[in-house]
Amino acid sequence: MPGAIVTSSSEITLITLQNCSANVSFLSEIFEKIANLDVNVDMISLAPTQGAFTSLSFTIEDEDLGRMLEFTSELQARHEIKMIVSSGNCKITVSDPRMKHTPGIAAVVFAAAARVSTDVRIITTSEDEVSLLVTFADFNETLSAIEQAMKEPEE
Repeated sequence: MPGAIVTSSSEITLITLQNCSANVSFLSEIFEKIANLDVNVDMISLAPTQGAFTSLSFTIEDEDLGRMLEFTSELQARHEIKMIVSSGNCKITVSDPRMKHTPGIAAVVFAAAARVSTDVRIITTSEDEVSLLVTFADFNETLSAIEQAMKEPEE
């Protein structure tokens, strides 16, 4: 997939809030409070609802975790939300404007990650990007595998 651009970033915390209200007003309130803490959210993933509840996952920079903990602790207490925090992760993003009209680019990315048995924490996509959050332990090997796969000529 020559033409694809592979970028990465590190020191990323994944926060998952389980048993969240699936009401969009509640989700809006969460992100408004996070913004008021001056914390930037990057990747966001919302699980399919189960009744009135869902799981919400999002990433922040590791350095912002301290500001988040007071807020998320309050959420846990007030709403019986279970919080899972995983720091020290890395994000790998493959960008290619051809993704919008070229089937299979995500398959190539996932196959490369699978070849090195990557522990993928979260995946987000857009029309022209696929991003994987991986553990620090898997980062170098996964990045190399994806970069190599993106250099291989299309068949």
